Parts: sequence; C-alpha cells; structure tokens
Amino acid sequence: MTIVSVPKANTELSELLSRVEAGEEIILARDDKPLVKLVPVEPSTATPRLPGRFAYLRDKLPPDLFLEPLSEDELEAWEGKYSFPGDNGQ
Repeated sequence: MTIVSVPKANTELSELLSRVEAGEEIILARDDKPLVKLVPVEPSTATPRLPGRFAYLRDKLPPDLFLEPLSEDELEAWEGKYSFPGDNGQ
C-alpha cells in the first residue's frame, strides 16, 4: 500500500488511477494524516432488474383495491389526528 500526498496526487492522478486499476491500493494523505483510500471497484454481481417480474400478481388482486376511498378514521390519521404535539411543525 502506497501513501501519496494530496498535492502530489493532484499532479499524478492519471498514473495513480492506472496503478489502482492494476489492483494496487493507494492512500491519499494531507499533512501526513491518511485521508482517502483509492481502491479498485469490484464489478457488480447483482442480477439486473427485469420489468414485469411480478406481473402474475395483477390477476390475483381485486382491480379496485387501491381506488376505494379511505375510511373516515384512515383519512383523519392521514390528516394528523394521531400526531403528537410538535410533529410536523405543530
């Protein structure tokens, strides 16, 4: 692991990035105090998201499930009936 001062890193950034891409870890220091560690980024292993993955659930839910009006109690809750004094600037 190499320690490089910030001013030197400013002038040699391209070279430092090439070394990091090759697998080296480099510490940037200001006033001899470690500040930042440059490390190569690992390739993502996450599988890409696929649109429509849960489309089969559409047929199992009632079509108007989210279109029904709120009950009076639910509406009052949304309007802050159960908030504590001092919440939301009150």
